[in-house]
Amino acid sequence: MLAQEIIRTKRNGGTLSAAQIQSFVKGLTDESWSEGQVAALGMAVFLKGMNRDEAVALTLAMRDSGRVMRWPDMPGPVVDKHSTGGVGDKITLPLAPLVAACGVAVPQLSGRGLGHTGGTLDKLESIPGWRATLSNQELLAQLESVGAVVCAAGDELAPADKKLYALRDVTGTVEAIPLIASSIMSKKIAEGTGALVLDVKVGTGAFMKTHERARELAETMVALGTDAGVHTVALLTEMSTPLGYTAGNAIEVEESVEVLAGGGPADVVELTVALAREMLAGAGVTDIDPADRLADGSAMDAWRQMIRAQDGDPDAALPVAKESHQLVAPSSGVLTRLDALSVGTAAWRLGAGRSRKEDPVQAGAGVRWHARPGDTVTEGQPLMTLLTDEPDRFERALAALDGSFDISSGGSHAPGPIVLDRVGA
Repeated sequence: MLAQEIIRTKRNGGTLSAAQIQSFVKGLTDESWSEGQVAALGMAVFLKGMNRDEAVALTLAMRDSGRVMRWPDMPGPVVDKHSTGGVGDKITLPLAPLVAACGVAVPQLSGRGLGHTGGTLDKLESIPGWRATLSNQELLAQLESVGAVVCAAGDELAPADKKLYALRDVTGTVEAIPLIASSIMSKKIAEGTGALVLDVKVGTGAFMKTHERARELAETMVALGTDAGVHTVALLTEMSTPLGYTAGNAIEVEESVEVLAGGGPADVVELTVALAREMLAGAGVTDIDPADRLADGSAMDAWRQMIRAQDGDPDAALPVAKESHQLVAPSSGVLTRLDALSVGTAAWRLGAGRSRKEDPVQAGAGVRWHARPGDTVTEGQPLMTLLTDEPDRFERALAALDGSFDISSGGSHAPGPIVLDRVGA
């Protein structure tokens, strides 16, 4: 099929057939379509949209552009989770071993951070010895023996999506919901799990800033998963305030271990347990409460096995930043706002994140905050601690935090819920 005809059809607001979409993905994969042609179709989709059938066809074609994983030898159900990304979002770290401790296998293929959102692999790589890259045989063996794997997705998983995303990034079409949804779901469906739970973040620190846009994305992804035969549900969760009390790499691992030990920040525990319950329900397990597995230590046992299986030392000291700087409360009162985007940007500027995918990150860098909205603070008390190996980074991080919080001198403040909405059966 001629690329020009496919582009023209969508440019004029027409509906692409499955065959046309498959032709596009083939041309994207074997590079018989030029970058200009791919970019042109991406812009046409951005402007004209896609209906459900088109989005499903795009998702499945990108899934089939590479390896599709299968788990026929697993003794029990296999389920996955995906987050659209936020600040302090360390949920995967306690969640995967927690669900594994409940008897459900979790193959979590994760990525690295970019910009103000942290990457799961960056966090785990702060653990001495831990490695992100596993062979297919190692992945399967670990899933069978431990029940949980968090590792890097190989290049063979939905390669067409990687090429399309790179062009979307430089042509201003990242925000197109059909392209976002098909990008995420092509990779997740290629992982071959029977059920999928989506954590769609909403707020200043999220990709989707409004409830309406987040719900539209969630509904689209749930529809794509359902049509592909994967039991899919989505939770919309709050991301105007960062999760927990840390944004960084090693410091988020530390906080995750606290959760696995039966403590940790209440919001991180709440969201971890809520997602675990959805994952178990999707796998057909209804007689186990994951909160019990946090309390009895079995989730911690699974964590330690998971880290050791990838050559990490769960008992090793985590890296600590060489330099620190405290930001103190300018007045007394109740903290009513702590902006997630500002905190995430500060952590990024301190060295916890990267601007380009090839940039290095600092394991010990990041931000700790010592109060959350609803807490009473006193003038002069430490409000945040900034951590980095390079003290010349403090100035730009502090600039990112300018205006990042509000303190009210009177009354009280009741934070809103973590889980805002649910989409799916």
